[in-house]
Amino acid sequence: QVQLVESGGGFVQPGGSLRLSCEASGIRFWIATMGWYRQAPGKERELVASTDSGSRMKYAESVKGRFTISRDNAKNTVYLQMDNLRPEDTGVYYCTSKVWTSAYAANDYWGQGTQVTVSS
Repeated sequence: QVQLVESGGGFVQPGGSLRLSCEASGIRFWIATMGWYRQAPGKERELVASTDSGSRMKYAESVKGRFTISRDNAKNTVYLQMDNLRPEDTGVYYCTSKVWTSAYAANDYWGQGTQVTVSS
């Protein structure tokens, strides 16, 4: 059974930091592309950051310089370090996994989400 379990969300003041973790099971983690999405109330879900099997990272423009994605293949875990948080960062954060089965198809998996609230 494939499972992605997020943790580390919470309530912080602007300028604070949080570190999200996502532990994966049931997949070949070392070849998977892992990512973090977020969805704020009334807004569309957006990709925040991703890291592929070669540890190449991508970030949304709104979080560059503040967020860092990393992975530990030995622990089957991907992290999202969030610094200098802003109220606009508030939302539900989802861990995702994509495993390509061909050049044109992939299996996608989603975690249950963890709430991040940034407010004074």
